[in-house]
Amino acid sequence: CGPCRMMKPILKELYEMMGQRLRIIKVDVDQSPEAANAYQVHSVPTLILFQKGRILWRQSGVVPAATLKKIVETHIK
Repeated sequence: CGPCRMMKPILKELYEMMGQRLRIIKVDVDQSPEAANAYQVHSVPTLILFQKGRILWRQSGVVPAATLKKIVETHIK
């Protein structure tokens, strides 16, 4: 989808800012419907921040890299 394609460079920028402090994983909900169901993904893109298997934050839609960086820094030490 268009918004999903918009997220690709944003996630790359976030990774460049944060480096090894986080791992970014992209899941295609069409190819992995069981993952979409398990995490109740009803719209795309849906961003979910996990730490040790626990969901810390989630939001659907395009989010700027600087905003994502602040969210990640708020939740992880």
